[in-house]
Amino acid sequence: MRELILVRYGEIGLKGDNRPAFEGRLVQNLRDALAHLPGIRVFRSHGRIFIDPAGETAAALERLRRVFGVVAFHPAVETPLELDAMAEAAVRLVAEERRPVRFKVEARRANKAFPLNSMELNRELGARLLRQVEGLTVDLHQPEIRVRLEIREKHAYVYVRDVPGPGGLPVGVSSPALLLLSGGIDSPVAGWYMMKRGVPLRAIHFHSPPFTSPRSLQKVQDLSDVLALWGGRLPLYVVPFTRTQTAIRKHVPAELSMTVMRRMMYRIADRLARRDGLAALVTGESVGQVASQTIESLAAINPVTDLPVLRPLVGLDKAEIIQKAEEIGTYAISIRPYEDCCTLFVPEHPATHPRLDEVEAAEAALPVEELVEEAVAGTELEEHHAQPVMVAPS
Repeated sequence: MRELILVRYGEIGLKGDNRPAFEGRLVQNLRDALAHLPGIRVFRSHGRIFIDPAGETAAALERLRRVFGVVAFHPAVETPLELDAMAEAAVRLVAEERRPVRFKVEARRANKAFPLNSMELNRELGARLLRQVEGLTVDLHQPEIRVRLEIREKHAYVYVRDVPGPGGLPVGVSSPALLLLSGGIDSPVAGWYMMKRGVPLRAIHFHSPPFTSPRSLQKVQDLSDVLALWGGRLPLYVVPFTRTQTAIRKHVPAELSMTVMRRMMYRIADRLARRDGLAALVTGESVGQVASQTIESLAAINPVTDLPVLRPLVGLDKAEIIQKAEEIGTYAISIRPYEDCCTLFVPEHPATHPRLDEVEAAEAALPVEELVEEAVAGTELEEHHAQPVMVAPS
């Protein structure tokens, strides 16, 4: 008998003829996630994905829980196709719970040549557990643990633990996109949701020294590290934005400055995305949350790009976004008190219903193309990889 981890996926199983490609991507992502743990092996067998953790089950599960495409992981015992061996494994796993429990046996016989059917396996294994483990009671409707048994071609697999995965699709099965990443709460969550749909990301951050400090940039770099834990890697474009913001402050009416600033960000992001083969832009905008995110503001900002602009948070409220940020590990970084360029020059009365014609008129005094070219030319690219992150206190 040996210990393995069974990988259970959901949506991938619905992909028809494309399923092998999705499974292949998931297997590669699992291997990449475990690359820093020597000796671990990921393999496929008869429609299942297995991981041999080489004695590192706890460390492997900590890393695996961030791999998109997986619904759940199950630490399991592989046994011969012998009822005594299956019962021995089940007794050991249930006894490790170390408390009286209500249980249910759920057997699945994929190998129809095995002499007992699923109902017979449920009864036989349940009876042996009751005889050999103290404090057990059967509860078919609300069990505290489910003792699962899979009978496959060459082996059986017994497991009781469910370790949830994030679900979704494996990163890499969709076309890549560019995430506009501020130091705030929303945009990292937006990036997480797009990675959950299989989208590999690059990120872009607009940095305005000396108005924004090195600590503001460090926030974004730390956020990139956390997102890389979920997506495998996150290249980050750091765009010099000081001259653009200074020009906007000088030439654009204050009430329209936020709208014009967002249009300039979109233009620069569009230019970099097209240059490097990225298919869409991703933002953390949520309708009505701030002045630049009203429907009228979004309508005035969007025309500067014809790339798709994906807004996964568009219908969420702030409480929902904060909850997800806490779950994925970005919230504590995002609330560090270092302002980014989006919060530095917020006017006292920003326009909430700007018209496109008045915004375009306000931009007339700006050397738009020159500012875009200068920002793109000065952009630096950083690589952020899926390494354990030590988050410094704010």
